[in-house]
Amino acid sequence: MAVTSTMLPLGTEAPDFSLVDAVTGDKVSLSDFAEKKALLVVFLSNHCPYVKHIQEGLARFSADYEGSDLGIVGICSNDAEAYPDDSPEQMKVVAETVGYRFPYLVDEDQEVAKAYRAMCTPDFFLFDADRKLVYRGRFDESRPQSGIPVTGADLRAAVDAVLAGDKPAGEQMPSMGCSIKWRPGNEPAYFLG
Repeated sequence: MAVTSTMLPLGTEAPDFSLVDAVTGDKVSLSDFAEKKALLVVFLSNHCPYVKHIQEGLARFSADYEGSDLGIVGICSNDAEAYPDDSPEQMKVVAETVGYRFPYLVDEDQEVAKAYRAMCTPDFFLFDADRKLVYRGRFDESRPQSGIPVTGADLRAAVDAVLAGDKPAGEQMPSMGCSIKWRPGNEPAYFLG
């Protein structure tokens, strides 16, 4: 069943994280992006059809902003025991196959997802230079079987505004996707409603 993002309040400070990159095995922390004018945190999974639908577009997006003032990090918080497609080994395969140009981090204890109030995959959180939330919502209006091309238009507009020193304009529409796959008994209160 598809769910939508929690739409964390704008202005929320980026929660700290220090997680292992499934591709390189290195630890990656929020502070590693201190020099970047903007930071995009994306909660992803490997098996979700909503993520699969935008994978190539997200890889193009990450290539387009490579070397810019935008830092990007992907995080998988799904229960890998129940969903082996979301294991660190599979994360590495997907990142390399699809061509993600950003660290793809393992949130094994799911605490980072809880801190960001992540609800679905994909779920996008864009922070400005002060690490205050300025955009949370969808990649674009495309969905599986919608027939609408994947462009990343909504997120690109938000990123371009922040990199230009502005606030994203217009209404922010929630992301939609598969729910985060919480370990039994680890579901946060906001998820349970």
